[in-house]
Amino acid sequence: MPQHPNSPKPTVAILGASADQNKFSNKAIRAHVAAGYEVFPINPKEETIEGLKVYKSVLDIPVTLDRVSLYLPPQIGIKVLDDVKKKGCKEFWVNPGAESPELVEKAQQLGLAPIMACSYSEAMTH
Repeated sequence: MPQHPNSPKPTVAILGASADQNKFSNKAIRAHVAAGYEVFPINPKEETIEGLKVYKSVLDIPVTLDRVSLYLPPQIGIKVLDDVKKKGCKEFWVNPGAESPELVEKAQQLGLAPIMACSYSEAMTH
């Protein structure tokens, strides 16, 4: 995502962030950092991941979000959609394995316009 040199970095929250470097949510953190994003990992059980402060909820993030990337199982992800809507974001990515018909329907009803694709792969191209 190209940015003017004097503009702030784009921001992304990774919902379901993992400290396990084999997990795609961790790979997404590293790929977004490499692509120039300010990354906000979300995991209620971790303190830091990849040297970044971890937040318990998307609502705890102190900045406006350009992107929210969902890496939670659908039965858990559906429970955080209201918080994502409340926080707001320009892009809402639902990664493979995080989707279900119910989750997509609720996201659409909330006006989140889910992007059904892998944000890790997209970040790697920048």
